[in-house]
Amino acid sequence: MTATAVTDPVDLGLDPTRLGYLDDHLRRYVESGRLAGTLVLIARGGEIGHLSACGLADRERNVPMARDTIFRIYSMTKPLTSIALMQLYERGLVQLDDPVEKYIPEWKNLRVYVMGSGPSLVTKPVSRPMTVRDLLSHQSGLTYGFLERTNVDAMYREKKIGMAELNGTLRSMIEALAGLPLEFSPGEHWNYSVSTDVCGYLVEVISGQRFDRYLHEHVIAPLGMVDTAFHVPPEKQHRFAACYGYAPNGIRLIDDPASSDYLHEPTFFSGGGGLVSTIDDYFRFCQALLNGGELDGRRIIGRKTLDLMTENHLPDGKDLASHALGRWAETTFAGIGFGLGFSVTLDPARAQISGSPGEYSWGGAASTTFWIDPLEDLIVIFMTQLMPSNAYNIRRELRAIVYGALAD
Repeated sequence: MTATAVTDPVDLGLDPTRLGYLDDHLRRYVESGRLAGTLVLIARGGEIGHLSACGLADRERNVPMARDTIFRIYSMTKPLTSIALMQLYERGLVQLDDPVEKYIPEWKNLRVYVMGSGPSLVTKPVSRPMTVRDLLSHQSGLTYGFLERTNVDAMYREKKIGMAELNGTLRSMIEALAGLPLEFSPGEHWNYSVSTDVCGYLVEVISGQRFDRYLHEHVIAPLGMVDTAFHVPPEKQHRFAACYGYAPNGIRLIDDPASSDYLHEPTFFSGGGGLVSTIDDYFRFCQALLNGGELDGRRIIGRKTLDLMTENHLPDGKDLASHALGRWAETTFAGIGFGLGFSVTLDPARAQISGSPGEYSWGGAASTTFWIDPLEDLIVIFMTQLMPSNAYNIRRELRAIVYGALAD
């Protein structure tokens, strides 16, 4: 099996021989049965220099991976949601230091977990109120049930909070969270969480528009992201990839594109992980960011606002290794900070990755990822469908190969 070039290569300072290492590497993943298929895009200066597909989008039906394949992007939804909330910031409708209780009154008396469970639960008051910036930077004290690290995580699982198949609404999630303690007082730590789902709810409250409609009208449609949505309509089902789970002897089907929940419009519009998209759609989003917030004459965010979002917002310049609880996320921790919706590279040497200071990125639960390197005028997007995202070290491997291919 070979990787298929989807576009003719363009000379953008990318060594074609070294880019061949990338295709060979991904082909080995597919031929060994560790991945069903892959799609990778590399762009510089606004032009695609490399776009190649390998393997199958749907192994059970022998559907080849293609440029227009639709993927579950899971947490790669988070940057779009963060942009949506910061658009409202730019309109003067919300401030980063606003207490969240201003928009969610029932969260006024949030408490922090101390010990115990059930009727013997012991909590304490928060040291300070949760702010909008805490939500955007995952310093809110909220968590995810799938982390399976603490008793608070277990409470989330019991109430199905943050689960993709949640049968409810953003509002019902907010009501459920009001009755649960935080992991820590806001600002004290970083913890990957449902914070961005709450950001989606704030977009609803502040804009007065249902979150999915706001996101489509103000981010997705202006950028011409024609295949990005919270579900896959019938006419596009044939392009929808299968999703697989890691197994000791290869992979196993865990979400069939012929019967997936994504074929139906949800009631819960997850700003933290609900979107499907294509590699071209996500490239348009990334290129708008690299352009300072604008693409083809349509601006989705101001240049200085984007600068603010891609700064490190962890206290005292800390990295995730020194400020985070646990180690589950879509990034490494040493040498990596966090902004408002993105991880931010502070020190590539400390992170032990190829890259540049100021690069920002994120990934999704099914092993998708992207990064934007303003210093190199570079965008890289990788699409596949394998859970969990830490099954293999493929993201770091891709970085090494891509940066090794930069000729100038």
